[in-house]
Amino acid sequence: MSQAPDAIGTDLAAVTMGIDRFERTAATGGSLLDGEGLVPIYLGDDLVTAKVYAGWLEIFADLDKLGARAATSPDDARGVFLREMVSSLKAAARLFSGAEMTYAEKVRNLVGAEAAPVPDAEIDAHADRLSAGLARAGFVRGSLRERVEAWEEERAIAPDKIEAEFRELMTAARARTAAMIFDPGDYDMALNPLRNIPFTARCGFAERRMDLNVDIAFTRAALKHLVCHEVFPGHATQLLYTLAEVEAGRSEADALLCTANAVTGCVQEGIGDQGVELIDWIEDDDDDIHLSLRSLKSAVQTTAAWRLMDGGEPAETVADYLRETGCGQEAWVRGRLNMASHPFRGPFIASYYAGNESVRRVRERVAAPDRAAFNAYLFAQVHSPRSLEMFDMSVAA
Repeated sequence: MSQAPDAIGTDLAAVTMGIDRFERTAATGGSLLDGEGLVPIYLGDDLVTAKVYAGWLEIFADLDKLGARAATSPDDARGVFLREMVSSLKAAARLFSGAEMTYAEKVRNLVGAEAAPVPDAEIDAHADRLSAGLARAGFVRGSLRERVEAWEEERAIAPDKIEAEFRELMTAARARTAAMIFDPGDYDMALNPLRNIPFTARCGFAERRMDLNVDIAFTRAALKHLVCHEVFPGHATQLLYTLAEVEAGRSEADALLCTANAVTGCVQEGIGDQGVELIDWIEDDDDDIHLSLRSLKSAVQTTAAWRLMDGGEPAETVADYLRETGCGQEAWVRGRLNMASHPFRGPFIASYYAGNESVRRVRERVAAPDRAAFNAYLFAQVHSPRSLEMFDMSVAA
């Protein structure tokens, strides 16, 4: 991936973090991000100083300057990313400053995903793969939802066993990540069980804890996925990897924006959702079943958000769709509705399916001898889905 010759990466990071800081302070009590910020986790305070802004006009002026510089970048992956990132930041700044955008505009310009629901044919294909996996495991009676419920009930981890299972999975995931992608050193996370929260799990990087919604019943395969998504080799690993590469001078400073609520989000979530596959950790039929179930739920939640926010369907009708077609537990259904209806976070529901599919497509075409180069391309820089899929081994080498 070629690097821009005029330190645009440093300026991009400084402007983005300036927007983050200004939005957090200017929107006290009325933040579109509820205090989370444009960049929820940033490790670059000692490397890139955030610009200080007093108003939105200054911000848009700097974004226009960055856009003009990005427009002259080559039509390679780096140039594509820079142009799409600046466009995404402009969309975020418009929303923060009070502008209105349609749901489609948010998905396309802010998130960088395709501005359309997942086609029914794709959803049906995920459901067929899930059905076949359940049949191989002996779950053949009832509707697909009933068979998923039976599988989840039979495989559920007892509440008093979750901590021990989590620790075992963390140990194995760390070892596989260190051997195949990046050594996280002594970094670790504790399990933080929570109830009545609108998400399934969350990476508490600074606190070194993984929040887990224990209103949801988890199979070992589901908990394994969350460990990989949030910690090793997912969000926490990406943060540690990008910091090390920027500090070593091998990556541009904008790699520090890997958690930004922008076009970078698709690939961030794609890394998380592909985490088990990235460290070759499919062990049994249950892992295969959960992989199919997760893909189905990701596709269904994307379409559900479109039905709710673009199609105007009633929330309870959409909830039924999430339950029946997405085979989702009630706490998950309510959490997805909560996210979908959020004016800023809502369109990012599309980032999970779009990001997973982008990372998967590239991973599946990379030959085994080229995996190290692909991992560096994937983890050491930030990407939009389009720039990620421009991975070219001949250039990477």
